[in-house]
Amino acid sequence: MITSFIRDFSQTKALFQMPADMIYLDGNSLGPLPRAAAARINDCVTREWGEMVITGWNRAGWMAQPTTYADRIGRLIGAETGHCVLGDTLSVKVYQALAAALDLVPDRRVILTDSGNFPSDIYMAEGLIKSLDRGYELRVVAPQDVADHIDSDLAVLMLTQVDYRTGRMHDMAALTQKAHDAGAITIWDLAHSAGALPVDVAGCGADFAVGCTYKYLNGGPGAPAFIYVAPRHIDRCEPALSGWLGHAAPFAFEAGYRPGTGIERMRVGTPPVLQLAALDASLDIWDRVDLHDIRKASIALTDQFIAGIEAACPMLTLASPRDPAQRGSQVSFRFADGYAAMQACIAHGVVGDFRAPDIMRFGFTPLFIDAGDVARAVEIIAKVMTDKLWDRAEFRQKAAVT
Repeated sequence: MITSFIRDFSQTKALFQMPADMIYLDGNSLGPLPRAAAARINDCVTREWGEMVITGWNRAGWMAQPTTYADRIGRLIGAETGHCVLGDTLSVKVYQALAAALDLVPDRRVILTDSGNFPSDIYMAEGLIKSLDRGYELRVVAPQDVADHIDSDLAVLMLTQVDYRTGRMHDMAALTQKAHDAGAITIWDLAHSAGALPVDVAGCGADFAVGCTYKYLNGGPGAPAFIYVAPRHIDRCEPALSGWLGHAAPFAFEAGYRPGTGIERMRVGTPPVLQLAALDASLDIWDRVDLHDIRKASIALTDQFIAGIEAACPMLTLASPRDPAQRGSQVSFRFADGYAAMQACIAHGVVGDFRAPDIMRFGFTPLFIDAGDVARAVEIIAKVMTDKLWDRAEFRQKAAVT
């Protein structure tokens, strides 16, 4: 049992493997490697898989990990115990949540989202609407206009809490309450929230939430997604993806599907055991920190970064909210040649990323980024921009991943 939280994040910085000459401001896209992960994965491969082989499903507890590990994430998002499960990808979990939510309001046909939502969420909604062919309508409005479009026609409000491009943060509690007052169901994508700031899905009354574990939670590339279902809905949810492991008795091998008990019914496929081993190593760190401490440190770092960049780089325009209460743990600036500028920053040791059409995006994770890193990053970015080091052909050549 954890008896005290780590308050000094200089202790956690040493728990991650980072290149000595790199300032990594992209943990909001892919978190770095926890040093303990390699040993944990090696143990899973050589001792569990290697020695136990198929008996590892029982002896090593592989089958239970999607729920036991999910409860550790549940603490970070304010979920009730036993109402989160891990597995599959975020897109799959969005599909599951939306299909289940629509079934809860069968007489309504409008799904509301915003233009700042991650495109994959919108794509999944479009695909589900097409396959159902029941006259559903997807309304996409500007983020600041969402509240004005919540009305009695609404079936589901589907939003990403923190905008992946700008870092703008929705008021989860207020929008959830307004949606409920209108008789609608809410789905919150926490991809840029989980591990970045305190979230209280239970306290806000959220109906469903989904998220990924490879960003702030440092689960590694391809780490599984999670889904949360509120207690009041879980036994009424009909899984649209009625996978084998969501069955009430998978090893009875019945011909027909019966949904499992509680959150187990939201499982679909085989647990990604090796990825869960990596996530376990990261969660050992997250088990020792308080999100309120993380948030306080994050605000200090992002405020420092904004002030430094605006003073040194007038050619960059702030795209994120200036008020930290309206901003996640990332800062974005607009620049017409943002892709080339970001590639130059990366070449000079500051790693952020680019989001079309003109966003230079920087993430701040206090677990491994401190004020000294921010100060040095500002110096490097200022040199790249002032000396136009980005204006070279090799920096304009776009790679598959931006």
